[in-house]
Amino acid sequence: MTPEDLAQLVLESAHAAIASGTLACDASAVPADTKVDRPKSREHGDWASNIAMQMAKPAGLPPRSIAEAVAAELRIRPGVAQVDIAGPGFINVFLEAGAAGALAQTIVTEGSAYGRTNSSAGEKINLEFISANPTGPIHLGHTRWAAVGDAMARVLEAAGAEVAREFYINDRGAQMDKFGASVMAVANGQPVPEDGYHGAYVHDLAATIVAADPAITSLPDDEQLIAFREAAYALQLRLQQEVLDSFNTHFDVWYSERTLHESGAVERGMDKLREHGHMFEQDGAVWLRTTDFDDDKDRVLVRSNGELTYFASDTAYYVDKRGRGFDRCIYLLGADHHGYVNRLRAVAACAGDDADRNIEVLIGQLVKMMKGGEEVRLSKRAGNIITLEDLIDEVGVDAARYSLIRYPVDSPLVLDLDLLIKRTSENPVFYVQYAHARISSMLRQAMDLGINFRTEGFDPAELVHEKESALLAALGEFPRVVAAAAQLREPHRVARYLEDLATDYHRFYDACRVLPQADEAVTPTVVARLMLCDATRQVLSNGLSLLGVSAPERM
Repeated sequence: MTPEDLAQLVLESAHAAIASGTLACDASAVPADTKVDRPKSREHGDWASNIAMQMAKPAGLPPRSIAEAVAAELRIRPGVAQVDIAGPGFINVFLEAGAAGALAQTIVTEGSAYGRTNSSAGEKINLEFISANPTGPIHLGHTRWAAVGDAMARVLEAAGAEVAREFYINDRGAQMDKFGASVMAVANGQPVPEDGYHGAYVHDLAATIVAADPAITSLPDDEQLIAFREAAYALQLRLQQEVLDSFNTHFDVWYSERTLHESGAVERGMDKLREHGHMFEQDGAVWLRTTDFDDDKDRVLVRSNGELTYFASDTAYYVDKRGRGFDRCIYLLGADHHGYVNRLRAVAACAGDDADRNIEVLIGQLVKMMKGGEEVRLSKRAGNIITLEDLIDEVGVDAARYSLIRYPVDSPLVLDLDLLIKRTSENPVFYVQYAHARISSMLRQAMDLGINFRTEGFDPAELVHEKESALLAALGEFPRVVAAAAQLREPHRVARYLEDLATDYHRFYDACRVLPQADEAVTPTVVARLMLCDATRQVLSNGLSLLGVSAPERM
């Protein structure tokens, strides 16, 4: 029995108590939805419900009297062994062994679908989690969002939302000309401008471009600059896409800032804001009155010389996203973008939207890497930054993704590279992956022994050991963890859950022998425990998949 099944039984019992007259109140007092939680102590039951407290005010009755009426109905429900009342009206439920153990077979049957819910069904979300210049490699700051943003998209989809992953290409402005001039200078054997782009990757780009088009250096300087800029842009963007793909981060939309301006989206965005009456002119400039919505100052959209500000792009981009049919626009921004939170919320409000519903702005804190007890500051490729490729080279995709995801993004993160390559329980990703591999190995052994536990008559009532019960309880929590990770935008909850689940499994394995020894018979207990092991393997696999991390069968 899943927690959702039991919560539904509680609701049915409340309605039954009202229908029988045991509970003297109207059916409208029963909440549309309720949930059950694990008591702090297993002595208090398998699950606890606070529905009596939920109903007390609308029913006009003491919570304890409501609890007693609901408990009386619950006691006669299939799968319920015992129901107690605690404190002011908590309902503590003990399940029959068969009802609790049946979850193992449910998980194995549902497979990769187990853990998915409809808690965010119907939401169409645009998730923008990297905004970068195509003038160099993906750096460490982007890397945190590359992992966390992708994992966030995965948990949102697991909760039923429709998600578009979006990368915003900052391909407009002075930095593009500086980039082109840097590559052009290297190609012509000249020094890179002081305010240009340095690093080995610039030399690599120049060599690739000249090899593909030797005549490029014969063009007049103004034409040559444009040619190098556009060729280097295309190459560098492709390299960014390739390294992100190798990191298991795939974008649905690569949105060009140039396209935003060339398509007329900026003008359409301003028209939208003008319709709602929040634009005004002052000192020859065009402003947006964002102070109407808690911004610290009004923002300039068009300078007095007619030049658009970068904020004009921000506003147009938001209006464009909403025009593409997204209910909610989520922005994942770097640590130096705190000022954007109220600014973007004000943009949404100025466009006539609900800033609490249609837009979210999340800020991620800085990451630094340590190796040999010292901070790693420089890249072999980029010179003055650490790149995503550097991190992958050092620890691999799985360790990099997992370690970036397992912490809340609103706190600074220090990655110990020496720890992340260890094949010990100190390394969190190894610890979780090893649990999956260990179970996979044991299931292969079972098959080699001729024990096909999926067809041998699984009896859930065999799972009565306290460690089996604890493991089943942990498995039952997975859908709720996924839903909470989606609702709170905190995929690290999945990682921490997997670590706890691995611990529960190892404790179970140490206390409960699974495979028969020598000539021992295959008992119903063996079959039941193998099913429980397979259910655990499935949940570990499902959870790792949500993090974009592999679930190896051998290590």
